[in-house]
Amino acid sequence: MAAHLILFYKPFGVLSQFTREGKWQTLADFGPFPKSVYPAGRLDAESEGLLLLTDDNRITHMVTDPRFGHRRTYVAQVERIPNEGALGRLREGVKIEGRKTLPASVHLLPAEPDLPPRPVPIRFRKSVPTACLEISLTEGKNRQVRKMTAAVGHPTLRLVRTSIGSLTLQGLAPGQWRNATQREREELLSAASTQRAYRPPSSDTSGSPVSKSKSVSRRSRK
Repeated sequence: MAAHLILFYKPFGVLSQFTREGKWQTLADFGPFPKSVYPAGRLDAESEGLLLLTDDNRITHMVTDPRFGHRRTYVAQVERIPNEGALGRLREGVKIEGRKTLPASVHLLPAEPDLPPRPVPIRFRKSVPTACLEISLTEGKNRQVRKMTAAVGHPTLRLVRTSIGSLTLQGLAPGQWRNATQREREELLSAASTQRAYRPPSSDTSGSPVSKSKSVSRRSRK
């Protein structure tokens, strides 16, 4: 039987795991998914967007190992409107917990994108404007986007991952999922093979989703 690769639009308030923990919903509240799949990577409970589920160990390894450098793109709604100085720092890399992040693609969007409403509205202050940034990373440390925007004085209020490589949320609403096509699977694996060449083999992965995804991926479901 062919391995599964599922694109899931993780809603706000859902843990990237099947086992229950605290007040949050889990992946077990959605689907039904094949019993063999587990998340390849993570999004924290308060973040939304694309999460891959698979039972293909190659895909899990290539998506979570930072040496493969899969591009992850996010829309971050932040407090206040960043100036060019703040945008430049995000692009060049900011220091988080003693380590400078890799260069990123960062764009200030001219208008708020058409995102589904969130069940819990963001914190709103009439005197504080917000802006939306499109941020693309080739590394994925724990809560990295939130820590990056906070480091330049613009805390993230809402975070949605819109793509991983060529895989996107197109056609999905929060809580919905679909199987990847054979072409999408091949493109993901091909991009990983190409991108691995320029990734530093000694990248610090402490606090990254790599170790955490391994720790939760094989928990038994209840």
